[in-house]
Amino acid sequence: MKLFVGALAVALLVGCVSPSDLEKNDPSVKTSTTKDPKRYALCVFPKWQSERTDSSMVETETGYRLWVASNNMADELLEIKKTSSGSSVTLHQRMAWSAMPGRSGIESAVKSCL
Repeated sequence: MKLFVGALAVALLVGCVSPSDLEKNDPSVKTSTTKDPKRYALCVFPKWQSERTDSSMVETETGYRLWVASNNMADELLEIKKTSSGSSVTLHQRMAWSAMPGRSGIESAVKSCL
C-alpha cells in the first residue's frame, strides 16, 4: 500500500507545471513598453480576468507577475519588470501551439496594452 501511495504522489507531481517551470520555455512574446510596470499590469490583468477567471497577479520586487493556472498547471506567465525607459514584458506559455480556452485573448491583451 505504501508503494502505491508513493507512486501516486510521484505521478501527480509529474503533471504539475509551476510558473517557474514556464520560465524555462522560450518566451512567446518578449518586448518592452514605455509604461511603468503597475500601469501596464493594470491594463492587462482585467483583460486576462475576462478571458480566464483563474488569472492571478502579484507585485514583485522588480514589477509584476501575472499567471493563469488550472488543474495544478500554469498555462500562462507574464513577467513585467521595471526598466529605465518603462517596462520589459515577457510572456511564457505552456504549449504555446495549443488552442487553450482564452489563449487568443491572453496574448491579445499583452500586445494591446503595450
